[in-house]
Amino acid sequence: MKSLAGQLLVASRELGDPNFHRTVILLVQHGKDGALGLVLNRPLDVTLKHACEEALEATCRAEGVLRQGGPCPGPLMTLHSHDGAPHFGSEERLEVISGLYFSTDRDELEWLLKQEQPSAMFFLGYSGWGPGQLEREVADGAWIAAATTRNMVFEASQTGKWSKLLTRASLGGRVKPELIPDDPSVN
Repeated sequence: MKSLAGQLLVASRELGDPNFHRTVILLVQHGKDGALGLVLNRPLDVTLKHACEEALEATCRAEGVLRQGGPCPGPLMTLHSHDGAPHFGSEERLEVISGLYFSTDRDELEWLLKQEQPSAMFFLGYSGWGPGQLEREVADGAWIAAATTRNMVFEASQTGKWSKLLTRASLGGRVKPELIPDDPSVN
C-alpha cells in the first residue's frame, strides 16, 4: 500500500473500537514500521491556558482546548501552520502536508503557546499502528482515507464534522462537498 501520510482517516460506521468511534485522524507518518496519527475531533475539557499553568509552568496566550490525539500516551504535540514559527533545530518537526507541521519540540511548543492566535492545535496522546496493522484495517473497511488540505484539517477539528467528512470521503467526487449538510438528518 502506498503511504497514507498526510491524509485524513475517517472512521467508518463499521469501526467497532470505542477509542475511534466517529473520529477523524490526520495521519502524520505511515511506512513499513507502522503509522502515527492524531485524532482531530476529540477536544478535552482542559483549556490550553490551564494545561500550561499546570504542566509546563509557562505563559500561555493561545486560546483553545487541548485535544486527545489518541489512546497511546505521549508528549504534548502540535499541528501548526504558523508561518512565523521559528524552527529550533530539532529533527522532530515534520511537514505533514504543504504548510502544516507536526512537532513535539518543547521550545517550538512554548513559542506557539505564547502567540495570541497561533494557527495550531495541541494534543495529548496519539494514535498508533504497528507494521501492516493500518493496511489491514483499511482493507477491512474500518477506515476511509481521504486527501486533505491545511484548511480541511482545521475544519475537521470541529466536533460534528465526522458525518460530513465520511460522506465526502465515501462518495468521492460524485457529490459537491458544499451540498452535503453537516447533519444528514436534515436531508
